Amino acid sequence: MLSKKQKDLIAEIWEGLISVADDIGADALLSVSCVPRSVRRMFASYPGTKTYFSHLDISHRSAHLLSHGKKIVLAIAEGAKDISQLTVTLAPLQTLHAYQLRIDPTNFKLFSHCMLVSLACHMGEDFTPEAHAAMDKYLSAFAAVLAEKYR
Repeated sequence: MLSKKQKDLIAEIWEGLISVADDIGADALLSVSCVPRSVRRMFASYPGTKTYFSHLDISHRSAHLLSHGKKIVLAIAEGAKDISQLTVTLAPLQTLHAYQLRIDPTNFKLFSHCMLVSLACHMGEDFTPEAHAAMDKYLSAFAAVLAEKYR
């Protein structure tokens, strides 16, 4: 699915983004930092996804939003270190999301799209067509692996 060059590019990108993990994750969930107000992220574009966070303060730049965004980005970055082991790496998250949190697996795909928009905003010109294509494939695989426990 991903070439060696794409895997290396993905790992390099995520390694470089760890220092701003909370910002990128929070941005993918809610923010509109670099795009017109008409283009929102997951909670605004797909309001049904907020139901899983009703117990948290998910307002702009809140501690909960930043913390959860960081957790998401760190999990994505961890998976990018060895994409061939993605199923093993994500096993605990599969169980958590499927059996404990009972997240609708469609949300993983929705979030992947929002993450692509956030990456484009944060990376600017470094988010080349090659990086976009590789990241889209990786995030699709990430979402698919998270959804495997639902079958």
